[in-house]
Amino acid sequence: MEKYIYIGLGIALLIAMIYPVVTAERRRRSAILGKIVSAWGQVPKREYEYSEFEKIAKYYKATKGDEFTIDDITWNDLDMDRIFMMINNTSCSTGEEYLYKVLRTPVFDQKILDERNRVAEYFATHDEVRLQYQIEFSRIGYTKKIALIDYIHDFANLNRQSNLTHYLHIMLIFASILLLVTAPSLGILAFFAVMAYNIIMYYKDKSKIEPYFISVGVIVHMIMCCQELAKHKEPELKQYLEKLGAGVHQLKSIRSNAKWLGETDKSSGNPADIIMEYIRMMTHIDLIKFNTVLGKVQKYMPEIEQALEIIGQLDSCIAIASYRQTLPFYCRPKLVSQEEHKVMAKDLYHPLISEPVANSIYETRPVLLTGSNASGKSTFLKTVAINAILAQTIDTVMAHSYESNFFRIYSSMALQDNLQGKESYYIVEIKSLKRILDAAQDRTPILCFVDEVLRGTNTVERIAASSRILQNLAQSNVMCFAATHDIELTHMLTDYYENYHFTEEIKENDILFSYQLHKGRATTRNAIRLLKIMGYEEDVIQKADETAQNFMKTGTWSL
Repeated sequence: MEKYIYIGLGIALLIAMIYPVVTAERRRRSAILGKIVSAWGQVPKREYEYSEFEKIAKYYKATKGDEFTIDDITWNDLDMDRIFMMINNTSCSTGEEYLYKVLRTPVFDQKILDERNRVAEYFATHDEVRLQYQIEFSRIGYTKKIALIDYIHDFANLNRQSNLTHYLHIMLIFASILLLVTAPSLGILAFFAVMAYNIIMYYKDKSKIEPYFISVGVIVHMIMCCQELAKHKEPELKQYLEKLGAGVHQLKSIRSNAKWLGETDKSSGNPADIIMEYIRMMTHIDLIKFNTVLGKVQKYMPEIEQALEIIGQLDSCIAIASYRQTLPFYCRPKLVSQEEHKVMAKDLYHPLISEPVANSIYETRPVLLTGSNASGKSTFLKTVAINAILAQTIDTVMAHSYESNFFRIYSSMALQDNLQGKESYYIVEIKSLKRILDAAQDRTPILCFVDEVLRGTNTVERIAASSRILQNLAQSNVMCFAATHDIELTHMLTDYYENYHFTEEIKENDILFSYQLHKGRATTRNAIRLLKIMGYEEDVIQKADETAQNFMKTGTWSL
């Protein structure tokens, strides 16, 4: 009877240890599923800290090669961080870091875009499969302050230490146990002395490597994700799953050795873990296995990097599919490789504006854009530029139809004085334009966007210099969209640029903008009329208007 009582107590203890783990995993999975379902097809509500973007960009920077990428000036001009935030409905750091790289790296191969679209469409039309994949991606989760790629590379770059001293500590335990049998009184002293020594040395050695336990945890969670995904058999994703399966065969030994390290990212408070912690202190088994894991990670880095890429590809395609669901309408672009430039767009709109005005443009020549202040010139430039990037990255354009070349895309728009470098606005501006002219030496076509050319200098030299720069761009394999207030340029560059403009209407001391694009140069100005609307004295407004009219007649300025 007593034997059965002990057996029952043992079973009860085992259940008490296992039950919290099982129920916690079930609750975690249920919470993740609810969050995934509610987020699908919605603009992400996540808030970002400034430092997060530096972390998210690390994968892009670490894997960047010689291919063309969107440079920092263009990225900031177009507020592409906000575009990324709208698309980023990924489920883990791997996915969001890969998505960021996708947006920074326009491609020039239609097959790559077709494949991204195919996978995105598959996930969009197979809800159950998509949910399963998103749950598995959630195993990896999001890193907070350090990029996932940095965790892995920092760990892999460690020098592997010898396990000899740790084995000696284990031998001391066995020696003290033998002494306990042959000389009990002396053995007890030796045993406790060895335990104390081993524990002291354990924490001393562990303190040196413990910061890297998080890296091991990140790698283990990624391997767990790969192992689960490798079990899937979807024919549409076969090429990705086969690569993951081949890599998992090598990586599973990392996970099995890492189990001896215990909870690598947090303390669970599980009774079994507490018992194992005492075993680790006495035997140093986790320190031994740490070195084993390090050696295997260094050996299988190509497989780890391939797994990161595949998970990133799949998770980012899910984000693309979700983003498309948020749009009022979109199209897949038709992109061509040919010498003649063209941008053909029907009902193109800006993705960051809540109630955007769509505009159409069908052009094979560079475009010179004029119009009054606040009439929509800058917004239209950004609309075309952002959609051109999205066309060559996520195969999605905010329009009913879109056709263009494969372009390298540059801008020179939202520039500022460089106070640290002691450079004026004009110096910053001409450097920005020079980088586009230098890039034009390559044969791949350029699509560039310039807002208020050389606004940082006087009128005479601005018109003289900007006319030549714009002419040079038009003659150098560049399709340029430029906005200007200098109507003189629209006459000087007639042979090189098509003229378009935005206009406005003033009613009852109010100014109304339609934000509709019109063919031809602007014929109205609103700067002086805006003075009246804003409450300036009538005398100032009248004399300003007389001065402007006098200049138009005589060509000279006079008060």
